Amino acid sequence: MVSLIQQASKYANKTAIIVHDKQYTYQELIASATQYAGLLLQEAEDLSEARVGFMVNPGFDYVKVQWAIWLAGGVAVPLCLTHPLPSLQYVIEDTNATILVVSPEYASILEDLCKEKGIRLIVLGSETLLPKQVTLPHLELSRRALILYTSGTTNKPKGVVTTHKNLEAQVTTLIKAWEWTSSDHILCVLPLHHVHGIINVISCSLASGAVCEFLPSFSAEAIYTLFLQGKLNVFMAVPTIYFKLIAYWEAQTVEVKSQLTACMEKFRLMVCGSAALPVTVMEKWQSISNQVLLERYGMTEIGMAISNPYKGDRRPGHVGLALPGVQIRLVDEANNDVKPDEAGEILVKGDNVFVEYWNRPNATEESFVQDGWFKTGDIAIIEDGYYRIMGRNSVDIIKSGGYKISALEIEEVLRTHHLINDCAVVGIEDEEWGELIVAAIVVEDASIDQKELNKWLREKMAAYKTPRKYLIVEELPRNAMGKVTKNDVKKLFV
Repeated sequence: MVSLIQQASKYANKTAIIVHDKQYTYQELIASATQYAGLLLQEAEDLSEARVGFMVNPGFDYVKVQWAIWLAGGVAVPLCLTHPLPSLQYVIEDTNATILVVSPEYASILEDLCKEKGIRLIVLGSETLLPKQVTLPHLELSRRALILYTSGTTNKPKGVVTTHKNLEAQVTTLIKAWEWTSSDHILCVLPLHHVHGIINVISCSLASGAVCEFLPSFSAEAIYTLFLQGKLNVFMAVPTIYFKLIAYWEAQTVEVKSQLTACMEKFRLMVCGSAALPVTVMEKWQSISNQVLLERYGMTEIGMAISNPYKGDRRPGHVGLALPGVQIRLVDEANNDVKPDEAGEILVKGDNVFVEYWNRPNATEESFVQDGWFKTGDIAIIEDGYYRIMGRNSVDIIKSGGYKISALEIEEVLRTHHLINDCAVVGIEDEEWGELIVAAIVVEDASIDQKELNKWLREKMAAYKTPRKYLIVEELPRNAMGKVTKNDVKKLFV
């Protein structure tokens, strides 16, 4: 990433970041990051891949600290702003972080831990005597650069280690595929301890000389207010955010709806990812914005690997084609390539793929097959040349009565009912069938006629000739990225 930071110097006097109506140029960003790198180094010549945790609010300071860690030769470990202390402590101890940088409001949460562990704590705004001259180390692309933690659905979260080479491959591929330019202006509304916000939004925009504007806390009204200013032309979000934006739009007057639609149809690109995009949400968004969302496929370990085309057919329910420089295979349980019309696990190979799980050699070895192919755990099928994700092998592929059934396909069917706002389908253990198909449903009206609904559900799911259960809930359990936590959904039926 250091070479991309250096590349940003070409845009010295251009606005790089906007937050709280304050603008910062690329020159200011690079100068501040370099100076902060000197603070991190102290008397050392190189941090030599020391892990540096940072719990910093979205905006200029976040990027400054992240870039400073890289320039000083450290490994950046972004911490979730909403996690409780035990979760933060787990990441800090697992990475053996030696330095923590925090916004002032988070200092009280971590200061006792830092004292106990002998960790150097730096509170933004309280620094004294920042160095005026800084000598930065020379960094090879093979160096570790970033550790992000997976969601840990089955075990404790694992630290995904990516190098500068991995990150540059991820960023440069997306810049080319999605045709980023210095004329772009994007709004960042995503959490910044995930690859979506860090790579797709911040890194791609700033490596292109574009403007990255931050909205520190989510608000549908605030997003639309910024849309109406007419400066933004790129937007990326998760399905839950689009769902909330649709709900806000629907509550407005005809005049306001017209104004919002008029400003959104001028965007050059809107992207959705981090969770499966329901076809119903994609179609509704197109109807109110005249934008066909670009859906793509990626994960913490690989960045983005598959994408619908920037120019070309964006197919609902499909994630598109392999990105340039990324190799994809679909394999069966024996890691043999499946037939063209069969579903299989996605294997990925390329410079975008991470190098290891931090301090977990066994997990790393188990995740790769011969010649560096990474096993994603996601099941897909190719339809007319486009990949369609069937779901996670662990939670979205239900094995019932000898059949492998996609929970995502069933969810798409259920969402076609006009009274079903959302749903989550999972499999729960059953001695006779292996797994039962169960669906938690969020309905428009709690007083809905359940007999009529069940009749409709039975008719729609007649193809799945296995026992099933339904449960009406007020809301589905979700994580910080808005993803439905299916392991928690299972608990609703126990």
